[in-house]
Amino acid sequence: MTKKDRPATLGSMNDDRIRKIVTAGVFSALVIVLGVTNLGFILLPLGAITVLQVPVIIGAILEGPGVGVFIGLLFGIFSIVQAAIIGVTPADLAFLHYPWIAIVPRILIGPAAWFVHSLIGGTLFRGGKSSRQSGLARETAAVAAGAVTGSLINTILVLSSFALFLPDVISWQIVIGLASLNGPVEAGFSAAISLAVILPWKGISRRKGSRLNA
Repeated sequence: MTKKDRPATLGSMNDDRIRKIVTAGVFSALVIVLGVTNLGFILLPLGAITVLQVPVIIGAILEGPGVGVFIGLLFGIFSIVQAAIIGVTPADLAFLHYPWIAIVPRILIGPAAWFVHSLIGGTLFRGGKSSRQSGLARETAAVAAGAVTGSLINTILVLSSFALFLPDVISWQIVIGLASLNGPVEAGFSAAISLAVILPWKGISRRKGSRLNA
């Protein structure tokens, strides 16, 4: 690297850092807004599903596992605070007695989504840079698979923890029933919303990069 190249490289690193901080802040705030307003819960005939994991998934796929961990941590902390303030369900009871149930699964959402997206998208061993041969179909599959994985990680780990630590309140039969109903629906919503946000976002980023390099 020449001395002439160093300022541009340092500037790019600073820009990346600032972008990650802004993304983490925006999606963390979105988690809180969706939770406080109940907009993060979609009512269905058989119950409610949550989409609060979606900002974690999107943040991780766009900006890496570190950003996903941060947003997921805030998601978990917010769940505990909300349970302490207005909690009335067995899930709220579990979060208060075993706070790690609200924290650990949410921290793992982002890294899991990022890993699967990077693996299928072909960027895992390229330092996060996509190959020129990777097209829209591959990116669509990568985003969808990453989103589904992140959502299922949250559903399976949280529900199974309920049954493990509160077996007198939430049985394995209830957990399996909820996971069978909520899991696929939440994963589907996560994939659909993630695709609707990430594909246009990446398209805009690529066009900007092309103009800058022109």
